[in-house]
Amino acid sequence: MSDEVFLIAAYGVIVLVGLLGLVALAVTGWILVAYVVDITQTRHTVRRNFPVIGRFRYFFEHLGEFFRQYFFAQDREELPFNRAERAWVYRAAKKENTTIAFGSTRRLDVPGTILFVNSAFPALKHDFADTGPITLGEHCRTPYTTSSLINISGMSFGAISRPAVLALSKGASLAGCWMNTGEGGLSPYHLEGGADIVFQIGTAKYGVRNEFGELDEEKLRTIAAHEQVRMFEIKLSQGAKPGKGGILPGEKVTAEIAAIRHIKAGEDSISPNGHPEVRSVDDLLDMIAQVRAITGKPVGFKAVLGDIGWIRDLCRAIHVRGAESAPDFITLDGAEGGTGAAPQSLMDYMGLPLAQALPMLVDVLDEYKLRPRIRIVASGKLITPDRVAWALCVGADFVTSARGFMFALGCIQALQCNKNTCPTGITTHNPRLQRGLVPTDKAARVAHFVETLNQEVGIIAHSCGVDEPRKLTRHHARMVQPNGEAKLLSELYGSDQFHPGTEPVFEDE
Repeated sequence: MSDEVFLIAAYGVIVLVGLLGLVALAVTGWILVAYVVDITQTRHTVRRNFPVIGRFRYFFEHLGEFFRQYFFAQDREELPFNRAERAWVYRAAKKENTTIAFGSTRRLDVPGTILFVNSAFPALKHDFADTGPITLGEHCRTPYTTSSLINISGMSFGAISRPAVLALSKGASLAGCWMNTGEGGLSPYHLEGGADIVFQIGTAKYGVRNEFGELDEEKLRTIAAHEQVRMFEIKLSQGAKPGKGGILPGEKVTAEIAAIRHIKAGEDSISPNGHPEVRSVDDLLDMIAQVRAITGKPVGFKAVLGDIGWIRDLCRAIHVRGAESAPDFITLDGAEGGTGAAPQSLMDYMGLPLAQALPMLVDVLDEYKLRPRIRIVASGKLITPDRVAWALCVGADFVTSARGFMFALGCIQALQCNKNTCPTGITTHNPRLQRGLVPTDKAARVAHFVETLNQEVGIIAHSCGVDEPRKLTRHHARMVQPNGEAKLLSELYGSDQFHPGTEPVFEDE
């Protein structure tokens, strides 16, 4: 080795040792500072009693969410969505094989489990039929007719990012389904994708509000002028937080989002917990009539059920006013619904799950002969074929999902939706994190998810002996009871009085 090479090597070693020394010095300095801070502070008992070392408790607690998800939880244990459910959506969205081998990992003896009634004579391939068209708002100047079965539930621009909205809109257009704006107003990205749009009027009236937060009829008329906006949904409540308005942290309220919502940038966007002008079922019908008269398009409402009494009151009021006064649809959200941010006290304890609420709603509307005048849109963890088929059996006309489509976009259930740190770019406005979400690629995944979900719901329907999913009834599914017996849904709730193919006429009491 020449002297020159030796000197270079020696110099490199000296530099490396120096760098290591600086690192060691920095670490030692941090430890000393942390030690002093920990033993003198009074907020955290663990850090005060175990200075420096106690800090790692919070680090491991944070990592625990991810270790449980990937290493410890079994395929069907995790909440809110387990690995088996997420994996099915990922494969469906990527148009990969969704078959499994050897046997099901699903417990079939757990009370509440749904089992479908296979027919001895399943529908043959030449009998398969596409889902038929349904018209909403026949009393409106501009009714909406669609064959779409599975649609995108409300996710606001703000709660989700620009590329996420654009990917969903393009994907919905490819799939031929509708997309709900959520309560954050109509953005250019909803329209750019070319999808049919359901405009949601939240309690803050974002996008159609005046300076006092009241409904601005002119702004509403402007929104309705877009041909792509097919229907309007008045949001009373949502599954994750009944009785609580939307929450968008100020760090996510960009200038663009503020302009669309007609609020101030950088400030927390917190919706009222209800519409001030809607304090009774008559008020609700008045607002439905007002929006329908201005827009000329179908109008419904979204709600969570805690009790069925007010729905009965609504039905009685409709009978007094006449069929044309009825909402054109009701979007029923279950207590298992999701959101970007909500108090845990509401997320965990408020409202009825969809499994209880949907049969109740269907039965009351049937009791008052208000179906099919009022169509039912079911929402709440309906991301897999079995859940969608169950909802159709019980009486839903349409299904919507939000988190299912988030998974289709690449969501990994990082549980950071209420922050601006979503690692997949879906619920963040950080340009660096959004960069990973390419709308064109993800739009294809959204369309594939809808296509595969429709296809596999069809497989269940055909196995039950009907030619298309909307012909599923309560006779086609059973629910496991605490004693192990699997009872027909028609025995548990009574037969569904209306299903596609029958058109009962609205009658007065």
